[in-house]
Amino acid sequence: MLKSIVLPTMSTAMNLRVQITNKQILGIALPIALAILVPQINFITNNIFLGRLNEKALAVAGITGVYYLIFAVIGNGLNNGLQALIARRAGENRIDEIGNLFVQGIRIAFVMAFLGILVTWFIAPQILHWAIHDEDTYTMSIAFLRIRIFGLFFLYLYQMRNAVLVGTNQSKYLIIGTGTEALVNIVLDYCFIYGKLGFPSLGFNGAAIASVIAEGAGLLSIFIVLHVKGIGQQLQLFKSFAFDKRTTRLILVQSSPLIGQYALSIITWEFFYILIEHHGSRDLAISNTMRNIFGFFGCFTWAFAATTNTMVSNIIGQGMHDKVIYLVHRIIRLSLLFAGCICLLLNLLPHLFLSIYGQEESFITAAMPVLRIVSTALVLMSVATIWLNAVTGTGSSKMNLLIEMIAVSFYITYVYLVLEKWKLSIVIGWGSEWVYWICTFIPSYLFMQSNKWKSKKI
Repeated sequence: MLKSIVLPTMSTAMNLRVQITNKQILGIALPIALAILVPQINFITNNIFLGRLNEKALAVAGITGVYYLIFAVIGNGLNNGLQALIARRAGENRIDEIGNLFVQGIRIAFVMAFLGILVTWFIAPQILHWAIHDEDTYTMSIAFLRIRIFGLFFLYLYQMRNAVLVGTNQSKYLIIGTGTEALVNIVLDYCFIYGKLGFPSLGFNGAAIASVIAEGAGLLSIFIVLHVKGIGQQLQLFKSFAFDKRTTRLILVQSSPLIGQYALSIITWEFFYILIEHHGSRDLAISNTMRNIFGFFGCFTWAFAATTNTMVSNIIGQGMHDKVIYLVHRIIRLSLLFAGCICLLLNLLPHLFLSIYGQEESFITAAMPVLRIVSTALVLMSVATIWLNAVTGTGSSKMNLLIEMIAVSFYITYVYLVLEKWKLSIVIGWGSEWVYWICTFIPSYLFMQSNKWKSKKI
Protein backbone atom coordinates (compact mmCIF):
# COMPACT_ATOMS: atom_id res chain seq x y z
CA MET A 1 0.00 0.00 0.00
CA LEU A 2 1.20 3.50 -0.77
CA LYS A 3 1.84 5.50 2.38
CA SER A 4 2.16 8.84 0.59
CA ILE A 5 1.73 9.55 -3.08
CA VAL A 6 0.67 12.58 -5.11
CA LEU A 7 0.30 11.19 -8.62
CA PRO A 8 0.68 14.32 -10.76
CA THR A 9 4.15 15.19 -9.48
CA MET A 10 7.48 13.50 -10.01
CA SER A 11 9.17 15.12 -7.05
CA THR A 12 6.99 13.51 -4.36
CA ALA A 13 8.81 10.63 -2.73
CA MET A 14 7.15 7.24 -2.99
CA ASN A 15 7.17 4.70 -0.20
CA LEU A 16 6.19 1.28 -1.53
CA ARG A 17 7.11 -0.75 1.54
CA VAL A 18 4.42 -3.08 2.86
CA GLN A 19 3.34 -3.73 6.43
CA ILE A 20 2.52 -7.16 7.93
CA THR A 21 -1.16 -6.69 8.73
CA ASN A 22 -4.37 -8.42 7.63
CA LYS A 23 -5.53 -5.10 6.19
CA GLN A 24 -2.40 -4.90 4.04
CA ILE A 25 -2.71 -8.53 2.93
CA LEU A 26 -6.38 -8.15 1.98
CA GLY A 27 -5.72 -4.76 0.41
CA ILE A 28 -3.33 -6.41 -2.03
CA ALA A 29 -5.08 -9.78 -2.41
CA LEU A 30 -8.73 -8.84 -2.99
CA PRO A 31 -8.15 -6.63 -6.05
CA ILE A 32 -5.89 -9.35 -7.46
CA ALA A 33 -8.65 -11.90 -6.83
CA LEU A 34 -11.14 -9.78 -8.74
CA ALA A 35 -8.62 -9.29 -11.55
CA ILE A 36 -7.99 -13.05 -11.78
CA LEU A 37 -11.71 -13.74 -11.48
CA VAL A 38 -12.59 -11.85 -14.64
CA PRO A 39 -10.51 -14.00 -17.06
CA GLN A 40 -12.04 -17.06 -15.38
CA ILE A 41 -15.46 -15.58 -16.05
CA ASN A 42 -14.34 -15.28 -19.68
CA PHE A 43 -13.43 -19.00 -19.74
CA ILE A 44 -16.75 -19.93 -18.17
CA THR A 45 -18.70 -17.62 -20.48
CA ASN A 46 -17.06 -19.22 -23.50
CA ASN A 47 -17.96 -22.66 -22.21
CA ILE A 48 -21.55 -21.73 -21.34
CA PHE A 49 -22.11 -20.44 -24.87
CA LEU A 50 -20.29 -23.42 -26.41
CA GLY A 51 -22.13 -25.89 -24.18
CA ARG A 52 -25.37 -24.60 -25.64
CA LEU A 53 -24.05 -25.43 -29.12
CA ASN A 54 -23.48 -29.10 -28.26
CA GLU A 55 -21.59 -31.40 -25.89
CA LYS A 56 -18.84 -31.87 -28.51
CA ALA A 57 -17.98 -28.17 -28.49
CA LEU A 58 -17.87 -28.16 -24.69
CA ALA A 59 -15.55 -31.19 -24.75
CA VAL A 60 -13.12 -29.75 -27.32
CA ALA A 61 -12.98 -26.48 -25.38
CA GLY A 62 -11.27 -28.43 -22.61
CA ILE A 63 -8.29 -29.33 -24.80
CA THR A 64 -7.99 -25.91 -26.48
CA GLY A 65 -8.42 -24.08 -23.18
CA VAL A 66 -5.64 -25.97 -21.45
CA TYR A 67 -3.37 -25.65 -24.50
CA TYR A 68 -3.70 -21.86 -24.47
CA LEU A 69 -3.24 -21.95 -20.71
CA ILE A 70 0.23 -23.46 -21.28
CA PHE A 71 1.36 -20.27 -22.99
CA ALA A 72 -0.57 -18.09 -20.55
CA VAL A 73 1.33 -19.55 -17.60
CA ILE A 74 4.64 -19.22 -19.45
CA GLY A 75 3.88 -15.51 -19.50
CA ASN A 76 2.84 -15.76 -15.87
CA GLY A 77 6.26 -17.22 -15.03
CA LEU A 78 7.89 -14.16 -16.59
CA ASN A 79 5.35 -11.98 -14.78
CA ASN A 80 6.04 -13.55 -11.36
CA GLY A 81 9.81 -13.32 -11.78
CA LEU A 82 9.51 -9.69 -12.81
CA GLN A 83 7.02 -9.04 -10.00
CA ALA A 84 9.45 -10.38 -7.40
CA LEU A 85 12.20 -8.12 -8.75
CA ILE A 86 9.94 -5.06 -8.80
CA ALA A 87 8.68 -5.81 -5.27
CA ARG A 88 12.26 -6.19 -4.04
CA ARG A 89 13.19 -2.80 -5.54
CA ALA A 90 10.04 -1.31 -3.99
CA GLY A 91 11.01 -2.72 -0.60
CA GLU A 92 14.47 -1.19 -1.02
CA ASN A 93 12.88 2.10 -2.22
CA ARG A 94 14.89 1.93 -5.46
CA ILE A 95 11.97 3.28 -7.49
CA ASP A 96 14.13 4.48 -10.39
CA GLU A 97 14.93 0.89 -11.43
CA ILE A 98 11.30 -0.25 -11.83
CA GLY A 99 10.74 1.38 -15.23
CA ASN A 100 13.78 -0.30 -16.76
CA LEU A 101 12.70 -3.69 -15.43
CA PHE A 102 9.29 -3.16 -17.04
CA VAL A 103 10.66 -2.22 -20.47
CA GLN A 104 13.10 -5.13 -20.61
CA GLY A 105 10.26 -7.44 -19.54
CA ILE A 106 8.18 -6.24 -22.49
CA ARG A 107 11.04 -7.03 -24.89
CA ILE A 108 11.25 -10.58 -23.57
CA ALA A 109 7.46 -10.98 -23.69
CA PHE A 110 7.28 -10.04 -27.38
CA VAL A 111 9.88 -12.66 -28.30
CA MET A 112 8.05 -15.30 -26.27
CA ALA A 113 4.71 -14.47 -27.91
CA PHE A 114 6.21 -14.75 -31.41
CA LEU A 115 7.73 -18.13 -30.59
CA GLY A 116 4.41 -19.33 -29.15
CA ILE A 117 2.61 -18.48 -32.39
CA LEU A 118 5.21 -20.33 -34.46
CA VAL A 119 4.91 -23.43 -32.26
CA THR A 120 1.11 -23.41 -32.47
CA TRP A 121 1.01 -23.07 -36.25
CA PHE A 122 3.80 -25.46 -37.25
CA ILE A 123 4.60 -27.90 -34.43
CA ALA A 124 1.49 -28.35 -32.28
CA PRO A 125 -0.65 -29.80 -35.13
CA GLN A 126 1.69 -32.79 -35.48
CA ILE A 127 1.79 -33.41 -31.72
CA LEU A 128 -1.98 -33.12 -31.25
CA HIS A 129 -2.72 -35.29 -34.28
CA TRP A 130 -0.67 -38.04 -32.70
CA ALA A 131 -2.23 -37.60 -29.26
CA ILE A 132 -5.95 -37.04 -30.05
CA HIS A 133 -7.90 -40.11 -31.19
CA ASP A 134 -11.02 -38.45 -32.59
CA GLU A 135 -10.46 -36.72 -35.96
CA ASP A 136 -13.26 -34.17 -35.49
CA THR A 137 -11.85 -33.17 -32.11
CA TYR A 138 -8.41 -32.69 -33.68
CA THR A 139 -9.72 -30.61 -36.60
CA MET A 140 -11.80 -28.34 -34.35
CA SER A 141 -8.90 -27.89 -31.91
CA ILE A 142 -6.34 -26.83 -34.53
CA ALA A 143 -8.67 -24.40 -36.31
CA PHE A 144 -9.54 -22.76 -32.98
CA LEU A 145 -5.96 -22.55 -31.68
CA ARG A 146 -4.58 -20.99 -34.86
CA ILE A 147 -6.89 -18.05 -34.19
CA ARG A 148 -6.72 -17.96 -30.41
CA ILE A 149 -2.92 -17.95 -30.20
CA PHE A 150 -2.68 -14.40 -31.63
CA GLY A 151 -4.00 -13.17 -28.30
CA LEU A 152 -0.57 -13.91 -26.80
CA PHE A 153 0.82 -10.48 -27.75
CA PHE A 154 -1.98 -8.76 -25.82
CA LEU A 155 -1.89 -11.26 -22.95
CA TYR A 156 1.85 -10.99 -22.31
CA LEU A 157 1.80 -7.19 -22.29
CA TYR A 158 -1.16 -7.43 -19.95
CA GLN A 159 0.84 -9.64 -17.59
CA MET A 160 3.78 -7.21 -17.60
CA ARG A 161 1.35 -4.54 -16.47
CA ASN A 162 0.22 -6.90 -13.69
CA ALA A 163 3.81 -7.27 -12.51
CA VAL A 164 4.19 -3.50 -12.15
CA LEU A 165 0.88 -2.87 -10.37
CA VAL A 166 1.14 -5.82 -7.97
CA GLY A 167 4.87 -5.35 -7.37
CA THR A 168 4.31 -1.71 -6.40
CA ASN A 169 1.20 -2.50 -4.27
CA GLN A 170 -1.27 -0.80 -6.64
CA SER A 171 -3.31 -3.91 -7.40
CA LYS A 172 -6.63 -2.02 -7.17
CA TYR A 173 -6.14 -0.83 -10.76
CA LEU A 174 -6.14 -4.41 -12.07
CA ILE A 175 -9.92 -4.50 -11.94
CA ILE A 176 -10.37 -1.86 -14.66
CA GLY A 177 -8.56 -3.78 -17.40
CA THR A 178 -10.02 -7.14 -16.52
CA GLY A 179 -13.54 -5.69 -16.23
CA THR A 180 -13.23 -4.24 -19.73
CA GLU A 181 -11.97 -7.56 -21.07
CA ALA A 182 -14.85 -9.50 -19.49
CA LEU A 183 -17.55 -7.20 -20.83
CA VAL A 184 -16.16 -7.23 -24.38
CA ASN A 185 -15.72 -11.00 -24.30
CA ILE A 186 -19.30 -11.69 -23.19
CA VAL A 187 -20.82 -9.41 -25.83
CA LEU A 188 -18.63 -10.74 -28.66
CA ASP A 189 -19.16 -14.38 -27.63
CA TYR A 190 -22.88 -13.82 -28.06
CA CYS A 191 -22.35 -12.09 -31.39
CA PHE A 192 -19.74 -14.34 -33.01
CA ILE A 193 -20.77 -17.79 -31.75
CA TYR A 194 -24.46 -17.44 -32.57
CA GLY A 195 -24.36 -14.75 -35.26
CA LYS A 196 -26.35 -12.12 -33.34
CA LEU A 197 -26.65 -8.33 -33.81
CA GLY A 198 -25.67 -8.56 -37.47
CA PHE A 199 -22.43 -10.49 -36.93
CA PRO A 200 -21.62 -13.71 -38.83
CA SER A 201 -22.35 -17.05 -37.09
CA LEU A 202 -18.88 -18.57 -36.56
CA GLY A 203 -19.76 -21.27 -34.03
CA PHE A 204 -16.83 -22.75 -32.11
CA ASN A 205 -14.21 -20.47 -33.72
CA GLY A 206 -16.26 -17.41 -32.81
CA ALA A 207 -15.15 -17.86 -29.19
CA ALA A 208 -11.50 -17.63 -30.28
CA ILE A 209 -12.04 -14.36 -32.17
CA ALA A 210 -14.04 -12.87 -29.30
CA SER A 211 -11.31 -13.73 -26.77
CA VAL A 212 -8.49 -12.20 -28.85
CA ILE A 213 -10.40 -8.93 -29.33
CA ALA A 214 -11.33 -8.86 -25.64
CA GLU A 215 -7.69 -9.25 -24.56
CA GLY A 216 -6.74 -6.33 -26.82
CA ALA A 217 -9.49 -4.18 -25.31
CA GLY A 218 -8.42 -5.01 -21.77
CA LEU A 219 -4.80 -4.14 -22.54
CA LEU A 220 -5.77 -0.80 -24.10
CA SER A 221 -7.94 0.18 -21.14
CA ILE A 222 -5.27 -0.46 -18.54
CA PHE A 223 -2.58 1.48 -20.42
CA ILE A 224 -5.03 4.39 -20.56
CA VAL A 225 -5.36 4.10 -16.77
CA LEU A 226 -1.58 4.06 -16.33
CA HIS A 227 -1.38 7.26 -18.38
CA VAL A 228 -4.34 9.09 -16.79
CA LYS A 229 -3.27 8.25 -13.21
CA GLY A 230 0.31 9.26 -13.95
CA ILE A 231 1.67 5.87 -12.83
CA GLY A 232 3.65 5.36 -16.02
CA GLN A 233 5.38 8.72 -15.58
CA GLN A 234 5.91 8.34 -11.85
CA LEU A 235 7.55 4.92 -12.15
CA GLN A 236 9.37 6.03 -15.35
CA LEU A 237 7.95 3.02 -17.20
CA PHE A 238 8.57 4.44 -20.66
CA LYS A 239 11.60 6.62 -19.98
CA SER A 240 13.89 4.58 -22.22
CA PHE A 241 13.36 1.66 -24.60
CA ALA A 242 17.09 0.97 -24.98
CA PHE A 243 18.18 -2.64 -24.61
CA ASP A 244 19.80 -3.33 -21.24
CA LYS A 245 21.74 -6.58 -21.30
CA ARG A 246 22.37 -6.74 -17.54
CA THR A 247 18.74 -6.18 -16.57
CA THR A 248 17.47 -8.54 -19.27
CA ARG A 249 19.79 -11.25 -17.99
CA LEU A 250 18.63 -10.64 -14.41
CA ILE A 251 14.97 -11.01 -15.43
CA LEU A 252 15.70 -14.19 -17.38
CA VAL A 253 17.74 -15.72 -14.55
CA GLN A 254 14.91 -14.98 -12.11
CA SER A 255 12.03 -15.91 -14.43
CA SER A 256 13.33 -18.87 -16.45
CA PRO A 257 12.89 -21.47 -13.68
CA LEU A 258 9.39 -20.11 -13.00
CA ILE A 259 8.53 -20.27 -16.70
CA GLY A 260 9.76 -23.86 -16.74
CA GLN A 261 7.82 -24.62 -13.56
CA TYR A 262 4.48 -23.23 -14.79
CA ALA A 263 4.84 -24.62 -18.31
CA LEU A 264 5.65 -28.07 -16.95
CA SER A 265 2.63 -27.90 -14.65
CA ILE A 266 0.12 -27.07 -17.40
CA ILE A 267 1.69 -29.34 -20.01
CA THR A 268 1.04 -32.20 -17.63
CA TRP A 269 -2.54 -30.95 -17.28
CA GLU A 270 -2.88 -31.09 -21.07
CA PHE A 271 -1.54 -34.64 -20.88
CA PHE A 272 -4.27 -35.35 -18.32
CA TYR A 273 -6.96 -33.99 -20.67
CA ILE A 274 -5.64 -36.03 -23.58
CA LEU A 275 -5.90 -39.17 -21.44
CA ILE A 276 -9.45 -38.11 -20.50
CA GLU A 277 -10.25 -37.72 -24.23
CA HIS A 278 -9.46 -41.41 -24.64
CA HIS A 279 -12.40 -42.09 -22.26
CA GLY A 280 -14.91 -40.29 -24.54
CA SER A 281 -16.49 -36.87 -25.06
CA ARG A 282 -18.74 -37.10 -21.98
CA ASP A 283 -15.81 -37.51 -19.56
CA LEU A 284 -13.90 -34.79 -21.42
CA ALA A 285 -16.84 -32.38 -21.19
CA ILE A 286 -17.23 -33.09 -17.45
CA SER A 287 -13.52 -32.47 -16.91
CA ASN A 288 -13.76 -29.19 -18.79
CA THR A 289 -16.49 -27.98 -16.43
CA MET A 290 -14.24 -28.99 -13.53
CA ARG A 291 -11.43 -26.87 -14.98
CA ASN A 292 -13.82 -23.92 -15.09
CA ILE A 293 -15.00 -24.44 -11.52
CA PHE A 294 -11.46 -25.03 -10.26
CA GLY A 295 -10.27 -21.89 -12.02
CA PHE A 296 -13.17 -19.71 -10.91
CA PHE A 297 -13.12 -20.65 -7.23
CA GLY A 298 -9.33 -20.88 -7.12
CA CYS A 299 -9.05 -17.16 -7.80
CA PHE A 300 -8.92 -16.21 -4.12
CA THR A 301 -6.17 -18.73 -3.44
CA TRP A 302 -4.13 -17.56 -6.44
CA ALA A 303 -4.59 -13.97 -5.29
CA PHE A 304 -3.21 -14.82 -1.84
CA ALA A 305 -0.36 -16.67 -3.59
CA ALA A 306 0.51 -13.59 -5.67
CA THR A 307 0.29 -11.49 -2.51
CA THR A 308 2.69 -13.87 -0.78
CA ASN A 309 5.20 -13.52 -3.62
CA THR A 310 5.22 -9.72 -3.59
CA MET A 311 4.99 -9.24 0.21
CA VAL A 312 7.74 -11.77 0.99
CA SER A 313 10.03 -10.13 -1.55
CA ASN A 314 9.14 -6.67 -0.26
CA ILE A 315 9.84 -7.36 3.42
CA ILE A 316 13.10 -9.14 2.55
CA GLY A 317 14.00 -5.96 0.68
CA GLN A 318 13.34 -4.11 3.94
CA GLY A 319 15.74 -6.48 5.73
CA MET A 320 12.96 -8.14 7.74
CA HIS A 321 13.96 -11.75 7.03
CA ASP A 322 12.86 -12.89 10.48
CA LYS A 323 9.26 -11.86 9.75
CA VAL A 324 8.79 -13.98 6.59
CA ILE A 325 7.42 -17.16 8.21
CA TYR A 326 5.12 -15.08 10.43
CA LEU A 327 3.80 -13.34 7.31
CA VAL A 328 3.25 -16.65 5.49
CA HIS A 329 1.25 -18.03 8.42
CA ARG A 330 -1.01 -14.95 8.43
CA ILE A 331 -1.67 -15.29 4.70
CA ILE A 332 -2.36 -19.03 5.00
CA ARG A 333 -5.02 -18.44 7.65
CA LEU A 334 -6.88 -16.05 5.35
CA SER A 335 -6.41 -18.27 2.30
CA LEU A 336 -7.65 -21.35 4.15
CA LEU A 337 -10.70 -19.46 5.42
CA PHE A 338 -11.77 -18.49 1.89
CA ALA A 339 -11.08 -21.98 0.50
CA GLY A 340 -13.00 -23.69 3.30
CA CYS A 341 -16.07 -21.55 2.63
CA ILE A 342 -15.86 -22.29 -1.09
CA CYS A 343 -15.53 -26.03 -0.46
CA LEU A 344 -18.61 -25.96 1.75
CA LEU A 345 -20.58 -23.98 -0.84
CA LEU A 346 -19.71 -26.35 -3.68
CA ASN A 347 -20.70 -29.41 -1.66
CA LEU A 348 -23.99 -27.90 -0.50
CA LEU A 349 -25.06 -26.64 -3.96
CA PRO A 350 -23.38 -28.87 -6.58
CA HIS A 351 -26.42 -29.04 -8.86
CA LEU A 352 -26.62 -25.25 -9.07
CA PHE A 353 -23.05 -24.85 -10.32
CA LEU A 354 -23.21 -27.75 -12.79
CA SER A 355 -26.57 -26.82 -14.32
CA ILE A 356 -25.31 -23.54 -15.85
CA TYR A 357 -23.67 -25.44 -18.73
CA GLY A 358 -27.03 -26.43 -20.17
CA GLN A 359 -26.41 -30.17 -20.17
CA GLU A 360 -28.87 -32.97 -19.39
CA GLU A 361 -29.47 -34.40 -15.92
CA SER A 362 -27.32 -37.50 -16.53
CA PHE A 363 -24.35 -35.20 -17.18
CA ILE A 364 -24.87 -33.42 -13.86
CA THR A 365 -25.24 -36.70 -11.97
CA ALA A 366 -21.99 -38.04 -13.45
CA ALA A 367 -20.15 -34.78 -12.65
CA MET A 368 -21.15 -34.46 -8.98
CA PRO A 369 -18.59 -36.95 -7.54
CA VAL A 370 -15.82 -35.24 -9.50
CA LEU A 371 -16.92 -31.85 -8.14
CA ARG A 372 -16.54 -33.14 -4.59
CA ILE A 373 -12.96 -34.21 -5.33
CA VAL A 374 -12.19 -30.81 -6.88
CA SER A 375 -13.69 -28.91 -3.94
CA THR A 376 -11.39 -30.62 -1.44
CA ALA A 377 -8.40 -30.14 -3.73
CA LEU A 378 -9.07 -26.40 -3.54
CA VAL A 379 -8.51 -26.58 0.24
CA LEU A 380 -5.19 -28.39 -0.22
CA MET A 381 -4.16 -25.82 -2.84
CA SER A 382 -4.98 -22.93 -0.49
CA VAL A 383 -2.08 -23.97 1.75
CA ALA A 384 0.41 -25.52 -0.68
CA THR A 385 0.48 -22.68 -3.20
CA ILE A 386 1.13 -20.09 -0.44
CA TRP A 387 4.27 -21.93 0.65
CA LEU A 388 5.32 -22.37 -3.00
CA ASN A 389 4.95 -18.64 -3.70
CA ALA A 390 6.85 -17.84 -0.53
CA VAL A 391 9.75 -19.69 -2.15
CA THR A 392 9.23 -17.52 -5.25
CA GLY A 393 9.31 -14.35 -3.16
CA THR A 394 12.68 -15.25 -1.68
CA GLY A 395 14.14 -15.28 -5.18
CA SER A 396 14.91 -19.02 -5.05
CA SER A 397 13.28 -19.70 -8.42
CA LYS A 398 15.48 -22.74 -9.15
CA MET A 399 14.00 -24.36 -6.06
CA ASN A 400 10.52 -23.62 -7.46
CA LEU A 401 11.41 -25.56 -10.60
CA LEU A 402 12.79 -28.48 -8.58
CA ILE A 403 9.63 -28.63 -6.46
CA GLU A 404 7.51 -28.59 -9.61
CA MET A 405 9.50 -31.43 -11.15
CA ILE A 406 8.97 -33.55 -8.04
CA ALA A 407 5.22 -32.88 -7.94
CA VAL A 408 4.76 -33.40 -11.69
CA SER A 409 6.61 -36.72 -11.62
CA PHE A 410 4.15 -38.11 -9.08
CA TYR A 411 1.22 -36.51 -10.93
CA ILE A 412 2.08 -37.98 -14.33
CA THR A 413 2.67 -41.42 -12.88
CA TYR A 414 -0.67 -41.32 -11.08
CA VAL A 415 -2.80 -40.17 -14.04
CA TYR A 416 -1.15 -42.57 -16.49
CA LEU A 417 -1.72 -45.58 -14.25
CA VAL A 418 -5.25 -44.61 -13.25
CA LEU A 419 -6.62 -43.38 -16.59
CA GLU A 420 -4.59 -45.17 -19.27
CA LYS A 421 -3.25 -48.35 -17.71
CA TRP A 422 -6.04 -49.36 -15.33
CA LYS A 423 -8.90 -47.49 -17.14
CA LEU A 424 -10.43 -46.31 -13.86
CA SER A 425 -13.10 -43.61 -13.63
CA ILE A 426 -12.37 -39.90 -13.94
CA VAL A 427 -13.48 -39.50 -10.32
CA ILE A 428 -10.35 -41.36 -9.27
CA GLY A 429 -8.39 -39.63 -12.06
CA TRP A 430 -9.17 -36.20 -10.59
CA GLY A 431 -7.64 -37.44 -7.32
CA SER A 432 -4.40 -36.46 -9.06
CA GLU A 433 -5.04 -32.94 -7.75
CA TRP A 434 -4.59 -34.25 -4.21
CA VAL A 435 -1.35 -35.94 -5.24
CA TYR A 436 -0.02 -32.79 -6.91
CA TRP A 437 -0.75 -30.35 -4.09
CA ILE A 438 0.55 -32.64 -1.35
CA CYS A 439 3.78 -33.14 -3.30
CA THR A 440 4.02 -29.35 -3.78
CA PHE A 441 3.43 -28.51 -0.15
CA ILE A 442 5.97 -30.83 1.50
CA PRO A 443 9.21 -29.62 -0.20
CA SER A 444 8.05 -25.97 -0.20
CA TYR A 445 7.39 -26.07 3.52
CA LEU A 446 10.66 -27.84 4.31
CA PHE A 447 12.68 -25.36 2.22
CA MET A 448 11.15 -22.31 3.89
CA GLN A 449 11.69 -23.80 7.34
CA SER A 450 15.35 -24.54 6.50
CA ASN A 451 16.18 -20.79 6.29
CA LYS A 452 18.54 -21.46 3.35
CA TRP A 453 16.76 -18.70 1.41
CA LYS A 454 17.97 -15.98 3.80
CA SER A 455 21.30 -15.60 2.01
CA LYS A 456 19.68 -15.23 -1.46
CA LYS A 457 20.30 -11.91 -3.26
CA ILE A 458 18.42 -10.69 -6.35
